[in-house]
Amino acid sequence: MSKAVIYARYSSTNQREESIEGQIRECTDFAKRQDITIVGSYIDRALTGKTDARPQFQKMISDSGKQLFDIVIVYTLDRFARNRYDSATYKAKLKKNGVKVISAKENITDDPSGIILESVLEGMAEYYSVELAQKVLRGMTENALECKWLSGIIPLGYKLDDDKHLIIDDHAAPIVRKIFEMYAAGDRIVAIAKYANSTHLKTAKGNNFSRCSFTHMLKNETYIGTYKWRDIVKTKVIPQFIPDGLFHS
Repeated sequence: MSKAVIYARYSSTNQREESIEGQIRECTDFAKRQDITIVGSYIDRALTGKTDARPQFQKMISDSGKQLFDIVIVYTLDRFARNRYDSATYKAKLKKNGVKVISAKENITDDPSGIILESVLEGMAEYYSVELAQKVLRGMTENALECKWLSGIIPLGYKLDDDKHLIIDDHAAPIVRKIFEMYAAGDRIVAIAKYANSTHLKTAKGNNFSRCSFTHMLKNETYIGTYKWRDIVKTKVIPQFIPDGLFHS
């Protein structure tokens, strides 16, 4: 009886732990129908298949040389890889170790027609991956042109409105301005951190202020109204509460 492991993966925020459970269930059912014994599983969570930088994937490839299994079962081929080069490279490594990859949901035969079908499926997976990335980039570009906050930590002193535009946080903004004023006056960073902590305000990451907390803040042009994303730069489009003179002093 053949011995197999299951490789399961999900990448996007639209997929959750239930996706992994579904993949394992389908792969397990497939193995039972094919009289294949499952001896383990490798699972990568929230990791894209566009690259091979997946810990459990790499462990599976490494373990394939130990003769512990002779089949890798995936829900569909795009779970194994969304990059044709990586797919061919790692299938070759597995084959060298006597291991083959089988899709539970795609009926790919071992004859010449199966080779063509597998190539088409892998090409489609890469196509849709690239197309999705382009669509996401276009969407983000359109949002950036409207000066919407796309991702990352919101600068201290701001918050987001319902349309994801930065607006002034009336509680934090005066404290941030005081930090700039103290820095411009030549106060030591230790004293500035002590003041900030005395207000019970936390850093944008939710921590107490330290010597390192102001490095990015004091250089962040968002405070003088500048919006930057990739090659998009717009000035005086964000509510400004740090005067230019104070920022550059």
